[in-house]
Amino acid sequence: MKRFRFNILIIATTAAMLLFSCQSMNNLTMSVTEPAPVYVPSSLQNIGLLNRSLASKKNKPLDDIDQILSIEGRNLDKEGAEYTIQSIKDTFEKDSQYNTVEIITTEKIENPGLGIFPSALPWETVDMLCKENQLDAIVTLSFYDTDAKVSYKTRTVEQLNAFGVKIPMIDHEATISTHIKAGFRVYDNINKVIRDEITLDRWITSVGKGINPTKAIEAIVGRKESLLQASTVIGQDYVYRTYPFKIRVTRQYYVKGTNNFEIGKRRAQTGDWDGAAELWEQELNNPKGKIAGRACYNIAIINEINGDLETAMSWASKAYTDYEDKNALRYLNILKNRQNKNNLLQQQSQ
Repeated sequence: MKRFRFNILIIATTAAMLLFSCQSMNNLTMSVTEPAPVYVPSSLQNIGLLNRSLASKKNKPLDDIDQILSIEGRNLDKEGAEYTIQSIKDTFEKDSQYNTVEIITTEKIENPGLGIFPSALPWETVDMLCKENQLDAIVTLSFYDTDAKVSYKTRTVEQLNAFGVKIPMIDHEATISTHIKAGFRVYDNINKVIRDEITLDRWITSVGKGINPTKAIEAIVGRKESLLQASTVIGQDYVYRTYPFKIRVTRQYYVKGTNNFEIGKRRAQTGDWDGAAELWEQELNNPKGKIAGRACYNIAIINEINGDLETAMSWASKAYTDYEDKNALRYLNILKNRQNKNNLLQQQSQ
């Protein structure tokens, strides 16, 4: 029993400490810029787009079987892939970085089809295609595949006949769920580097009703249009991988310890961060190390808000090394990670 009470006391004490820790800090959110997932150097100004998703002739019979088994229209994958490639071209052409963006074709390479990622092209082949078309890099739609699944259910409904009498009828509802998958590679022929290799996917769902399963499936309209629209979005999304993007991140700052922290919290809540910083600076030389450490930590936060990561890291480091604020060590690692990403952003902008 004593041991049980002792464990309860430990749990209660830990919970109280965590609660106090949470209450001593407030959250804030800010916008930060993340580097592009795919780095495209400014030296790559002439881009070729190659569609490898269409099966070569020797692979065509098996690909046709796959289409039949997946309840696909004979040209649905072909048209979807073409929309994806065209969407990539249209989106790239809006970027002034590129002098040329063109769709290229070749019969000198094999395309397996079948919705699988083919082996990477040899650099000799990439170099040949780039020289033939005066390109710096090639973006390949390495595969494009749609997988459709049909399900249906029935229910009894009452409908009025010609005499106004309600009669029971079987209503069939068919649902076609289509999974679209597209694989991409980017070949940087100048630096002989594969810049990216990824699969993107989307789901579309079409529903139809009828007096029997066949009629229900026939009643599904717009499936092809939805698929082509989704294929266009996949192309756009892929190009967006080459651009930096903004995200919202959460930070914490101290709001307890002295009256200056309490007033600083209210100033921060109204958006007066400079006013809050004035109060926190007054606590930097507080004789209590815990309070001084919190002030150092908050000054680090202010500097990150103002975009000065070097100074923010200096204050966070001081809060940890001089005052043993463990939150400051975690925050310092966050700042270092963001600084590394900022260095990458600067490299991408050159």
